[in-house]
Amino acid sequence: MGFMDPGNVVRFEIATADGQAVQDFYGALLGWSFAADPDSSVGAVACMRITAPGTPVPMGAIHEDADGPEERVSVCVVSADVAADRERLEKLGASVVVPETRAPDGTWSARMADPRGNVFSIVGDGPVREQDEPVAAGPVPGSYAWFEVGTTDSEATEGFYSAAFGWRFVFDDTAGGKRYHNVFTGNQWPSGGMYDLGADGVDYLMPDFLVTDVPATTARAVELGAKVEFGPDTNPDGLVYSRIVDPRGNRFGLFSMPTAGQVLA
Repeated sequence: MGFMDPGNVVRFEIATADGQAVQDFYGALLGWSFAADPDSSVGAVACMRITAPGTPVPMGAIHEDADGPEERVSVCVVSADVAADRERLEKLGASVVVPETRAPDGTWSARMADPRGNVFSIVGDGPVREQDEPVAAGPVPGSYAWFEVGTTDSEATEGFYSAAFGWRFVFDDTAGGKRYHNVFTGNQWPSGGMYDLGADGVDYLMPDFLVTDVPATTARAVELGAKVEFGPDTNPDGLVYSRIVDPRGNRFGLFSMPTAGQVLA
């Protein structure tokens, strides 16, 4: 299965009324750089590409609309036909946040909310540009490297995304007893996870970013005005994770991978 095949989560978007505030926070926290993207800007919505430190390939975008709806962070799922998928997803219980829109480069997108209220985008139908190709060397610190669905109804969440995109959910027995499932979007390795939070949790769908030191980066996020919702926490295999709410109310995750010694221990 290729990187840009339907059902894969390929990048993330931040919809905001204040693009500069978003740049200031994430630039200081994760070292991101930003560049105007007129080919993806539509009407009053200005698009900025987001690039992780030391990489040539944008991994996400800021969509700034001063008169737009509430702040949103959403992951982007590849679609072979955005209009058809929008209609199909509505029949599965999703709702339309922003209907299908065509950017100047020919790419179509639509922003949807799943039955639990989590926002995501479907993108496709346009030419695959060089910046859409994955970086062969893999994720670097500061880059998007995972997505996570937090749910208060794991059965309903798994049912929707399995029907919507063919995602496969496999229980993660390395998570130290957490009700966590790895999510396979068609590749050999998982691309994301589903965290069953129980009835007292809060539903979300968010991007996760790789860092070298989760406690230090979490503390820095707090200094910059964010709030810690969970963690830092360490799995038995050595993976360290925290869940953050940024100053504009958007969730994201931070994680670091286990070292070789921890994996073998």
